Amino acid sequence: MSLATAPETAVAPEGPRKETGQRPPRAPFRLLRHSLALAGRSLLKTARTPEQLIDVTLQPVIFVVLFVYLLGGAVSGSTEEYLTFLLPAIMVQTVIFASVATGINLNTDIKKGVFDRFRSLPIGRSAPLLGSVLGDMVRFVVCILVLLGFGAALGYRIGTGPLSAVAACLLVMLFAFALSWASVLLGVVAREPGSVQGISFLALFPLTFGTNMIAPTDTLPGWLQWWVGVNPVTDVMEAARGLLNGGPVAAPVAQTLAWSVALFAVFFPLAVRAYRRKS
Repeated sequence: MSLATAPETAVAPEGPRKETGQRPPRAPFRLLRHSLALAGRSLLKTARTPEQLIDVTLQPVIFVVLFVYLLGGAVSGSTEEYLTFLLPAIMVQTVIFASVATGINLNTDIKKGVFDRFRSLPIGRSAPLLGSVLGDMVRFVVCILVLLGFGAALGYRIGTGPLSAVAACLLVMLFAFALSWASVLLGVVAREPGSVQGISFLALFPLTFGTNMIAPTDTLPGWLQWWVGVNPVTDVMEAARGLLNGGPVAAPVAQTLAWSVALFAVFFPLAVRAYRRKS
């Protein structure tokens, strides 16, 4: 008995695979896309716990009421004139104070192990940090809107135009964004969220109150005038006053932009490096 042999099907041999030794190109804007996705997570957290916005909704109102009605008559002789002088500076101060929450929230997430999960994902190491900062910028927007709305209710009127007012808000937010990276660095290296808050306010009080926010520079003692002159927050306040009320803006705006670039160039790489070493 003979065995029938099934016909063999000819299979074309595969060509040799070329080994290029190169990784596939990364998708464009990959880091930005991941950062925005994590910023959405931060916004979702804020929406679910709106009490986190108490400091940027009540604090500006309290500062305006206290300073205008306690000091307005003594400093300028009129609460209306003092409101015009004070409100742009209060906007700068409260937005800068709002940046502290970025470091506190970051430190809390690190302690809870949330960032351990991020490290297991195929995302850039700096994406969680960028996402936290971008997501918390909604606090700046809320703070500015509340402050301008409350100021308008008290009689404050913008003395320039809508474009200048928008430019003032964006400039203040840009400076706060750059300064936020100092808070991020502290949030990464500190052991407790309370330490982040304490150290941040210890540094921010001389920066925000050691300015011409409350009184004109020429009414201050000589040694304090020197500090006001070299303080970068003074430049931001002067730029905001010029853009909102009118007056010279070229020099303070240029100095604010320069300080923003310098702060970001220093604290962003330090924060990313500290986060990578921590991981």
